[in-house]
Amino acid sequence: MYRLIFLVSIIFFIGCSDTTPKPKVDRSDSLIVIDAGHGGHDTGASCAGLCEKDVVLEIAKKTAKAFKKMGYRVHLTRGDDRFIKLSGRTKIADRKDAKVFISIHANAIANKKRFNIVEGIETYYLQKTRDARSQRIAVKENAAVLQGTDGLSKHVIIDSVLTGPKIIESNKLAIDVQNNIMKSVRKAYPHAKNGRAKPAPFYVLVGASRPSILVEVGYMTNDKERAKLFTPDYQERIAKGIVAGTTRYIDNRKRELGF
Repeated sequence: MYRLIFLVSIIFFIGCSDTTPKPKVDRSDSLIVIDAGHGGHDTGASCAGLCEKDVVLEIAKKTAKAFKKMGYRVHLTRGDDRFIKLSGRTKIADRKDAKVFISIHANAIANKKRFNIVEGIETYYLQKTRDARSQRIAVKENAAVLQGTDGLSKHVIIDSVLTGPKIIESNKLAIDVQNNIMKSVRKAYPHAKNGRAKPAPFYVLVGASRPSILVEVGYMTNDKERAKLFTPDYQERIAKGIVAGTTRYIDNRKRELGF
């Protein structure tokens, strides 16, 4: 009898221990600035009557909500359909003293014959590259702000920050975010293509004095991927991946560098 009572007591104790709520990590010291690309008269990529500016705003809002649930403070560069100059977006992150800056975009290609061939999720950090495809994507995203700027000025703008102290950290952030987006998305979409973390000369990342990345969440020009991009579940999975990757990055920096 006593042995039975002892065993029941042990089981009850273990059960109670398992259900004890774990203390929430205080992340209020970390402000995340999320930038929904384009907006207003700048629609970004468009296909089949759908616009990049709309889908990235939805994903940005879901990402902000997911960050807040984790205890972070969050600021959106735009919360509605309005245009903000690219040069002003990272300035917001600096003014707010954000831990990281994350710009969200959707991709596209010009070659109609390859619309349903080219697909994938990609995360970029600021750096020059010899990869022609990355250069083309950067040119597309930079068009709104660099229109009318001569070639020499464009190179000067990019060169001015390539030796900045945050480039290596941005690379690490890009890798963590890309890996976690893929983990999140592939739980429901196992064939989602991993475009990986890559360098590219995106002007929106120029001047950032903190780790900064640009996430291309998929291709508007690919029928299947476009359909997924406008699905709430897919948007939620991308958002959760961004949050998980950023959290991994920040936690690692805190341990290693006292970030």
